Amino acid sequence: MTTTSPEAQRYADPRVALDVTSDSVDLLLRHRSVRRFRPDAVADAQLRTIVAAAQSAPTSSNLQPWSVVAVRDPERKARLAHLAADQRFVAENGLLLIWVADLGRARRLACRHGTDLAAADYLETTLIAFIDTALAAQNAVVAAESLGLGTVFVGAIRDHPKQVAAELALPPHTVAAFGLALGVPDPDAPAGIKPRLPQQAVLHHEQYDAVTADAELPAYDRRLAAYRASYGLSGDWTTRVLARLRGPESMAGRHLLREVLQRRGLPSR
Repeated sequence: MTTTSPEAQRYADPRVALDVTSDSVDLLLRHRSVRRFRPDAVADAQLRTIVAAAQSAPTSSNLQPWSVVAVRDPERKARLAHLAADQRFVAENGLLLIWVADLGRARRLACRHGTDLAAADYLETTLIAFIDTALAAQNAVVAAESLGLGTVFVGAIRDHPKQVAAELALPPHTVAAFGLALGVPDPDAPAGIKPRLPQQAVLHHEQYDAVTADAELPAYDRRLAAYRASYGLSGDWTTRVLARLRGPESMAGRHLLREVLQRRGLPSR
């Protein structure tokens, strides 16, 4: 049976149907990562709209502890691509956004006012910075896709944080959290809606039920393996999760993140 509705595609299951939906929900359900873009630039007007949407995301205590660096220069994008596991789409896109967990703004504010900022040294504040950055970036993704653009996040920006910070002239008490490549999707590049875990695996009622949730995993393994096979790839979800989290050797240098944060002025004690 062909899975045509957004929800059926999202779960790779023709039996899935949502009784309540909207155009906004359909847009979210159709999200896919785009890794090949046409050479068209993302206009400044589009960028302003995307950033306005990002700034409309929730933020803890209105701290707004994030910034974003828009990168258009081809040579700088190429250098960042090299630092981010040599992924071509980091260099070949309409616009590259680097999202920055930014406690530097508050630190500078405290310095100008001659006051202490000891709470910024704690893990809670660092978590707020990263969480708020992610919330803002997700708003940006939804906005970009509503404008007809494609997007893909770039976690490999954290592979070499010192070099990325130097490339972007990041001030103290900031760190690049991740990148986001934007652009007009290449219509010739195959890309589908990757199936997600069934809701029964992630949605619990009143209390966490691991037995019921985990019972859904074998069926999901089969669906994801079939999806990957349609693009000439192998492997199911379980295999990939275990490989990705096997140990420090599978983390591309990111196992040193605590030390990086310390050096960047985010001690997170």
